[in-house]
Amino acid sequence: MPKILVINPFPLDAAGVARRAAQSGHVQLDPDTELVYRPVRIGPTSFMSPHDWLIADLGIYEAGVTAEEEGFDAVVIDTMSDSGMAPLRSVLSIPVIGPGKASMLYALTLGSKFSVLAQWKPALPRYRKAIREYGFEAQCASVRSFDVEPDFINLTEGKEDATFPRMLETAMRCVEEDGADVICLGSTTMHQAAAYLSERLPVPLVNPGPLSYKLAEAFLGLGLTHSRKAYPQPTERKDALVHALVDGALNG
Repeated sequence: MPKILVINPFPLDAAGVARRAAQSGHVQLDPDTELVYRPVRIGPTSFMSPHDWLIADLGIYEAGVTAEEEGFDAVVIDTMSDSGMAPLRSVLSIPVIGPGKASMLYALTLGSKFSVLAQWKPALPRYRKAIREYGFEAQCASVRSFDVEPDFINLTEGKEDATFPRMLETAMRCVEEDGADVICLGSTTMHQAAAYLSERLPVPLVNPGPLSYKLAEAFLGLGLTHSRKAYPQPTERKDALVHALVDGALNG
């Protein structure tokens, strides 16, 4: 039975984890697949600056570094930032899936150009950085924000009537003005709007969280994992140091 660890990028309570776990309702998984959701112990308040990205990397790495020895078969990182993905791949042999790169690559199997639907303007530099680093400038039609401040705890719950039409309007501009033939949701926190948008958009919508769950299943079924040549192991692991830093942050 495949057992997949899904790392939530914020220190969430049980209700917050449940809102994230609701993403599994958007995809049909093997009945034997078990998704285990784990929030980080430390994390940034947002993902808007290099300062935030550093803390996110540390928190997600610390939450997932023992996944293989705990008996998990794969790890999924529950954020489009792909925070912690590269360092976890360097120490784990099991597949580690980041939905950011995965959703953009998958979009290119459905069309020739994609747009990313972002939450608000301060997040735009992070998307542009990822698109540049992944080499998708030519295939990315645009990154547009519907400019609503994100709520990483409650997501879009209770704000659907105000938020969903703005998301649709912005996504349609990506299609009609920018030439996108696929739309990528810019955050796993947007999954609550996926059905609404999919029913109304004239192009496919990629929902990153559920996609990453299915990709983890596919990797396991195909016997694939990341390349050790691309993600070399460290000469000496410093896991105890990482755990100590997180313990210190929590107890200091």
